[in-house]
Amino acid sequence: MRLLLVEDDDRVAAALVAVLSRHGFQVRHARSGHEALDALVPDGSEPYRVVLLDLGLPDRDGFEVCSRIRAGSGVPVIMVTARADIRSRIHGLNLGADDYITKPYDMGELLARIHAVARRFQPAPAGGPSGSAAVPAGPGSLESWDISIDRERRRVSVAGREVPLTRKEFDLLALLAQSPGVVYRREQIFSEVWRSGWEGNGRTLEVHIGSLRTKLALPGLVEAVRGVGYRLIPQSPTPDGAKQDGAKQDGAKHDGVGQDGAGREGTAEREGGRP
Repeated sequence: MRLLLVEDDDRVAAALVAVLSRHGFQVRHARSGHEALDALVPDGSEPYRVVLLDLGLPDRDGFEVCSRIRAGSGVPVIMVTARADIRSRIHGLNLGADDYITKPYDMGELLARIHAVARRFQPAPAGGPSGSAAVPAGPGSLESWDISIDRERRRVSVAGREVPLTRKEFDLLALLAQSPGVVYRREQIFSEVWRSGWEGNGRTLEVHIGSLRTKLALPGLVEAVRGVGYRLIPQSPTPDGAKQDGAKQDGAKHDGVGQDGAGREGTAEREGGRP
């Protein structure tokens, strides 16, 4: 998933880019409003799914940048700023921002907000007109793995063979397939698939991930990111790579809950998210 970060503070931007990249996002950093607007001009490449916009830019006010973005594009905009007063929040949302989060913030919350606004946006094909909001982004097909996901009929097929999945297994696969390559945190997966918190339920998630790998006969499809969560690998590996990846996934099962690792990483991410 491509993401445009508009932030003039290089220290803050570097921390954000490091964490977002680790979670599978392809981040472009723009240091000014002019650079941000140039980055959003269609050039035939994959469109951005989300813009993180700081308001205190050196060349123009962030509110003006938001207004100009909204005039030409439906890409979701999350304002990320130290301005916590209610008038600024209302003004930003009235100008077309999709969300507003104030510094300092928790990195887990920011990631959840990014995923939330991205789900509501379907970008136009590369090179075409800007995308429009309020169209759910469905997973469609994962051609390199020869997987097809039919949301309406809740059916999954691999190489033309239908694979029966339980309700939770289907919901889990469909969630991960929304943004292949992006890491979904355990907390987010439980919130969206189980509608509950993940504390104490880590083994449940492991079992469902293992079941998906077995039923789809694709051990390398879902990768565990230690101490964070899981992601869908967008490209099918070579046969040799698949064997190695399968071995890695078996080892990753022992990571499981990874609560200590998650705690350490969460602390580092929160520090990285502060200005």
